[in-house]
Amino acid sequence: MGIIWESAEIPVITAGKGWLALDKPAGITVHNESGKDLCSLAGEWVRKDHETRLRMGLTTDLKFSPVHRLDKETSGVILLAADRQTFSFFAKQFESRKTAKRYIAILHGRLEILEPDNQWVSWAWPLANTAGGRHNPQGPGQQMPSETRFRILEYSIHYTMVEIELLTGRKHQIRRHAKLSGHPVTGDDRYGSTRAVNYLKQHAGFTRLGLHAKSLTLFLPGEKNPQTIETSGLPAEMRNLFETDRDTSSI
Repeated sequence: MGIIWESAEIPVITAGKGWLALDKPAGITVHNESGKDLCSLAGEWVRKDHETRLRMGLTTDLKFSPVHRLDKETSGVILLAADRQTFSFFAKQFESRKTAKRYIAILHGRLEILEPDNQWVSWAWPLANTAGGRHNPQGPGQQMPSETRFRILEYSIHYTMVEIELLTGRKHQIRRHAKLSGHPVTGDDRYGSTRAVNYLKQHAGFTRLGLHAKSLTLFLPGEKNPQTIETSGLPAEMRNLFETDRDTSSI
């Protein structure tokens, strides 16, 4: 049995000496609710799973720490470190921008670009380090250079599916840039409209944020070349929303 949260199993993508990569569900905080957050649940599971403990090289009790951020509302790849040395090894890569994080998002409306299909383009609105809201997505205070690359994957009737790569790391960067583009992320109750969020809940049963961390590329301990850790696919709720919207008689 894997890691259980609210009667659902949290997939373990892979693990190595001192680290663990999970496919985090939307709706669970990574480390802000002791005993109930993802780090707590992962620690409890590893303590009971002898095979994973051996794979991770653990012989004593452990406490997981997240190596990077992933919002409570966002699903996907999250990397946890079980000791200070491993945490430092990964953290230095994020600080020096030697990592690559890619996401899949479902945005409201038809996002049009001038470039040919499948070409990467950028949102580059400056953002404050302090996140704003739907009325001020750039945030209060000094604004810093921020860049989000994206490419359009496909369209449904009401939505655009995009692949996204973060080039800077401001809080809620993807959600804020999407809002500034005029195409907020579906289900975003902070930056999208309350009316749209409620409509999706009531008419489509869509109760999450339409943002998924697809992959993380970085160097793993002992590896000479960067490796990509990725999820098995788009979460069912996001896939169903997009596929259902292809039918003009649907939501």
